[in-house]
Order: sequence, then C-alpha cells, then structure tokens
Amino acid sequence: MSELISLRQMKIGQHGKIARVEACGEVNQRIRDMGLIPGAKVSVVGRAPLKDPVALRLSGVTISLRNREADHITVEIADHA
Repeated sequence: MSELISLRQMKIGQHGKIARVEACGEVNQRIRDMGLIPGAKVSVVGRAPLKDPVALRLSGVTISLRNREADHITVEIADHA
C-alpha cells in the first residue's frame, strides 16, 4: 500500500517516488530541468529554519526547492506499517 502526498508534506528522512508534476509554464520547466519528473526517486534531507526551502536528494545530487514549487509535485510514499 502506498500514500500520495505533496512534496511539501514530506518529512526529513522520508523517501518516495514522484507520481506527477502539475505545474505550468516556467515553473514546470524549472522543476523538470532539475530532474523532478514522474518516476524519479526523491528524499528530503533537510529544511531551512523557517521550513522554506527544502533540500532534496535526487540521483545522488542535493537540490533546493521552494515550497511554492514543491506544492506542484505529488510523491508516492511507501507504506512501512
């Protein structure tokens, strides 16, 4: 069983697979240019003190993403219960 959540809702240390990206225009292009595409595995490695931006690990690279951009990304989280 798996759970779909917004990338913004992921907790530090949590892993998942991108299910969909629902952005338009430049935001969509920026997100996809960073490799955040459906099927990509992603994990949250940290957050700034005010929770924005979020640091993500993707394909061995750490990237930073603002919450307003993370809201456009839905991630499938594996149920570990």
